[in-house]
Amino acid sequence: MKDTQNPRKIGWVNRLSLIGIIIIALVIGLYPLPYYVTSPGSANELAPIIHVKGGDKEQGSFMLTTVRIGKANIPQYLYAKVSDYRELLPANNVRAEDETDEEYNQRQLQMMQDSQHAATVVAYRKAGKKVDIISKGVYVTGIISGMPAEGKLKVGDEIVELEGKPVKTTEDLLKRLADKKAGDKVKLKVLRGKKTLNRTVALEKFPKKLSQNNEKRAGIGITYPVTDVEIKVDPPINIKTSEIGGPSAGLMFSLEILNQLTEGDMTKGHKIAGTGTININEEVGPIGGIQQKIVAADKAGAEIFFAPVSDNNYKDAVKAAKDINTSMKIVPVKKMDDALDYLKKLKTKK
Repeated sequence: MKDTQNPRKIGWVNRLSLIGIIIIALVIGLYPLPYYVTSPGSANELAPIIHVKGGDKEQGSFMLTTVRIGKANIPQYLYAKVSDYRELLPANNVRAEDETDEEYNQRQLQMMQDSQHAATVVAYRKAGKKVDIISKGVYVTGIISGMPAEGKLKVGDEIVELEGKPVKTTEDLLKRLADKKAGDKVKLKVLRGKKTLNRTVALEKFPKKLSQNNEKRAGIGITYPVTDVEIKVDPPINIKTSEIGGPSAGLMFSLEILNQLTEGDMTKGHKIAGTGTININEEVGPIGGIQQKIVAADKAGAEIFFAPVSDNNYKDAVKAAKDINTSMKIVPVKKMDDALDYLKKLKTKK
């Protein structure tokens, strides 16, 4: 007598097996790891992003470079391990402990705005134009879990008064809070959108992990406070950066703004990419992901790349350029004048 199996039962078994496989795949694909994965982003022309009223046109282009970043899951982690120019970063190297997605994104966008302000000041001063810098208050871009500010303040709030006196800058706020001790309470005036709020917030000792071995240090519990700065310039300028965050486009912003403010074309017909922060002293600072930005710039057809000297950025950029066998020229910069000196000697592209 032959053994037989119920076709209906076999169908249910197969369905259950398929469901199990789908569930396992979803768990593997969606389960987050304590890492971020970065990869080459894009190189974007700045002329469509930055517009100085009445500014000069250019034949070539200045370009900002970006790095893609996102939370790593298991497949992405494994792929990054075997792929060139994909880097795994521990989560605590990217964002502060207890920092939410909202706080992280707010901090990145705020750093981009600060970068634009510094770049604008540098470029207008270089062009001999008048610049007025107006400090208006202090933005809250992060709140420490369990500290007094939690529940009283929100990311995006702007502190404009402390104890009835105006607060203009981050330095001013921190200096005045430094005179307080744990247990003291302070009265704050805060702007939240179109609303004006009054908040009384106590001071507490910072958690040991944040106290920097100084347990007497106390605060209200905000992180990365940033001065709200308004820049008034003539001619007017408009910068649209969409959702691009971080401070690393400072140098390239300055070059594009200066090029529009002055006669002639500093690009001389070339496609010029680069990266690096900039401060009002015209110093160019290091950034992360320099090798990935080299890859992005090469794919976009850049001929020249300005790389910060500090923190081995320039050395890493040269290494990546050799590795991908690009003809793109890597130029080291410490200050904005290094880039300007190179551009002055650059021959016009035929």
